[in-house]
Amino acid sequence: MATVYIPTPLRRLTAGQSKVEVPGSTVGEVLRNLDAQYPGMGERLFDEKGGVKRFINVFVDDKEIRTLQGLDTPVPEGAKVSIVPAMAGGQDGQNGSRRPTRLTRDQLMRQVMAQIKEMTVEELHDLLDREPDLVLIDIREPYEVEQGHIPGAEIVSRGFLELWIDELARDADQPIVIYCAGGVRSALAAKALQDMGYRNVYSLAGGIHAWQQAGYPIEKPRVFTPEQRERYSRHFILPDVGEKGQAKLLDAKVLLIGGGGLGSPAALYLAAAGVGTIGIVDHDRVDLSNLQRQILYTTEDIGRPKVEVAAERLRALNPDINIVTYSEPIYSGNALDIIRDYDIVINGSDNFPTRYLVNDACVLLRKPLVDASIFMFEGQVTVYQPAVPELGIEGGPCYRCLYPDPPPPGEIPSCAEAGVLGILPGVIGTLQATEAIKLILGIGEPLIGRLLMYDALAQEFRVLQVQRDPNCPVCGDNPTIRELIDYEQFCGMPAPRPSGNGQVAVHA
Repeated sequence: MATVYIPTPLRRLTAGQSKVEVPGSTVGEVLRNLDAQYPGMGERLFDEKGGVKRFINVFVDDKEIRTLQGLDTPVPEGAKVSIVPAMAGGQDGQNGSRRPTRLTRDQLMRQVMAQIKEMTVEELHDLLDREPDLVLIDIREPYEVEQGHIPGAEIVSRGFLELWIDELARDADQPIVIYCAGGVRSALAAKALQDMGYRNVYSLAGGIHAWQQAGYPIEKPRVFTPEQRERYSRHFILPDVGEKGQAKLLDAKVLLIGGGGLGSPAALYLAAAGVGTIGIVDHDRVDLSNLQRQILYTTEDIGRPKVEVAAERLRALNPDINIVTYSEPIYSGNALDIIRDYDIVINGSDNFPTRYLVNDACVLLRKPLVDASIFMFEGQVTVYQPAVPELGIEGGPCYRCLYPDPPPPGEIPSCAEAGVLGILPGVIGTLQATEAIKLILGIGEPLIGRLLMYDALAQEFRVLQVQRDPNCPVCGDNPTIRELIDYEQFCGMPAPRPSGNGQVAVHA
């Protein structure tokens, strides 16, 4: 079995998949089996003589098959087969001597309207309720969309439609309805998608004006300021983010447990991305030893409360956002109250009582937890997503599923005792911010049920599969933990405060 990497132009044939598993002992067998699994692939890969088209290269692992045995090149078990077509750019040349006949606007529109399909607003209204796979696309300009759009529409300016469509409609037969103000631009756009091979494309007759005249509802989008449009411009042009995604980021609330090595890079990138509310829990002051890795702080900040300095830095980076600070230890008496107000929690602590406390609180409150840890030259990242049945979220394992019991005191040294490569928390904290943003946007594959391992010395990432434990005392089928407990006693550590308050420190 080989892993075949599919180039973007061919992913429509694989329902958007960038890589697929295909059997075969030679390159020829693998490609023929690929065509059998995904019809239409063969005509794009093979010439009339059965060879690979000359503008396409095929690699087995990192070797090009034309330098090996061509289609007879052996494919070992687990090999990576990459299909790499030629790419071109630049200005079209002028071939031939005949000048094409010029079409007037009216002539062009008559030709287009004869070749596309239209849908009435009544038909669209009925279809929206019973066709979950329908892709509705508003191709108007941003200033037009600010006046309102049809609920559920994807907002894609006309100039980006062909570039984004593979991300919006991954099946050539998926129903697509395009609309503009009155139906002219959408007709031209529908023709363009038909030419790309999409077979079920409609232009909305009369556009949004007809929709409003029929009395159907419109939705007012968030209006971005000119400064926000410039600040987040690189997000706006991403198909998986766009204006809708940026609005989600601005509405999101993320809590950082710890503003140290992991919390610093995570906070900076969340703030830069426009996450609207960032909470930071940390009762430490800046120390000279922090500056080797905690990039939120400078030498001038030594002795100041970390949350105070962090709030200044993040607001200076992005005045759009709200920073909430908690200059106090997190413990069983305040954890639920603090975490309850946030959508996602990022754990950057480095002691076991805090890890179990935050895990249990997130499970009880059904909040996703982006957890990470670092040690010397290695780091780990995962996402603990509690089940939320009413939202269709099945959930995955939690921290206690991986580690039902903490190690005995002194068994695993802390970073303060064993040391840590200064750049390591930058890598891992940035990965935590990435996972949080994916969760907010609802894109990609979060690390739920997967533990990402990073070895800085080998410069190697590995992913391990992690299973939920049905007997877990906090997230299992019959949980026994229904409230927060005394975590210092559970971890065999002396409490930093008088016994019974369950208070734990955050040292990051």
